[in-house]
Amino acid sequence: LHKMEGTISVPPNSAPINNTNTVTEHLYKVLVIGEFGVGKTSLIRRYTEGFFSPNYKLTIGVDFALKSLNWDSNTKVNLQLWDIAGHERFGHMTRVYYKYAIAAVIVFDLSRPATFDSVLKWLEDVNSKVVLSNEQPVPVMLLANKCDIEDGCYESDKLDRFCQERNFIGWYRTSAKTNYNVDEAMNFLVNHILSLPNGAKQASDHTSLTNSIASGMEDSYMEGEENQGKQNSCCRV
Repeated sequence: LHKMEGTISVPPNSAPINNTNTVTEHLYKVLVIGEFGVGKTSLIRRYTEGFFSPNYKLTIGVDFALKSLNWDSNTKVNLQLWDIAGHERFGHMTRVYYKYAIAAVIVFDLSRPATFDSVLKWLEDVNSKVVLSNEQPVPVMLLANKCDIEDGCYESDKLDRFCQERNFIGWYRTSAKTNYNVDEAMNFLVNHILSLPNGAKQASDHTSLTNSIASGMEDSYMEGEENQGKQNSCCRV
């Protein structure tokens, strides 16, 4: 289990001189999942747009956000963050939403212990529906969110053991409201993604944000049509 909670170095703001002027650009799809109201959308907005709004709006289905990182002088990383609604674990569409993901972030709310009880269900959902190109499980990071409200219910040692036993790549306490550990956690995840073997990243490294989202939406439409057809056929006499 990797060291966590702010121990990952953030790439320097001033990158070294690149004599080759060759920049490799990547687009990676990352799932952000967990029960409703744990702060998934707030975390994504804090990370991608740099602000926090106390006005909560329930995500319906799936939403998208993009974060571009000049990781070093030779690497640009575009993260396509898929904000999956909390109720979607009970639906049939998650397999489509998860397609081509290279990593996942499971979020729970420190102030609502019941949301931690659902973490393993989300982990099982991911592991059963998406794998890397080399057939290995996608890396999953755990975020203990809203630490600005409640931070005493879960001891670090307990979460260390929990993550190690369930093969999470790491965990962080975070707060979308105060921006605590948000960038640090995501840099940790990006660093892990970039360290994956090339064979594991092939299908997940898209060349176009538009093509990637369009592919997912086309699959969603086809999946919906197929399930609607099954429902209709069941009703026929």
